[in-house]
Amino acid sequence: MSHLVAPSILSADFGHLERDIVMLNNSVADWIHCDIMDGLFVPNLSFGFPVVEYVKKISAKPLDVHLMIVDPDRYLTRWKKAGADILTVQYEACVHLHRTVTEIRNLGMKAGIAVNPHTPVCLLENVLPYADMILIMTVNPGFGGQSFIEVCLDKITALRQMIDKGGFDILIQVDGGVDTHNADMLVKAGVDVLVAGSTVFGSSDPAETIKLLKYPEEKKPGE
Repeated sequence: MSHLVAPSILSADFGHLERDIVMLNNSVADWIHCDIMDGLFVPNLSFGFPVVEYVKKISAKPLDVHLMIVDPDRYLTRWKKAGADILTVQYEACVHLHRTVTEIRNLGMKAGIAVNPHTPVCLLENVLPYADMILIMTVNPGFGGQSFIEVCLDKITALRQMIDKGGFDILIQVDGGVDTHNADMLVKAGVDVLVAGSTVFGSSDPAETIKLLKYPEEKKPGE
């Protein structure tokens, strides 16, 4: 299976959000990634239910919602109603992670678990059977436009080995500093889903940038 690309609308132009969503609809992007920040779990605020509901009405792609919030269990049903197809919670924010991901699945969404750069993937061993996706944060969450933390590459390799050894049907997603220069390396390391925000929306041709992320092997030498 070819890897997936999920542009993050955290970096979109919210004054022209419909235009940007239509662009994503017409691009080779697979999902639309929504970063939800509460100003508590991370030192930043982003957007909430009304924006996701609006995007859902326009989007022709599945909504991939990443909750960077404390106590996410309070809102699982509301995110389902808002239009989330994939719902990812932070390992560090969940006291009863098995219960949380099981409820996400019971609500009819795919369940994702995100880990911050400092969190070892070995801690996920006992919850892998209940997850559909693991998101490895390759920057400290909270802000777009940060640089990729290189040591996280070892975590990707380790997680890939854990998933393959266990025979699990789990996607590996990466978010943070993903660009057209490291996309191919990440995919070869075992990543299934690339999230990119500022790389896409800061580009002069976002649709073409998405294409380069989707098909990095087609990038011309020197690009």
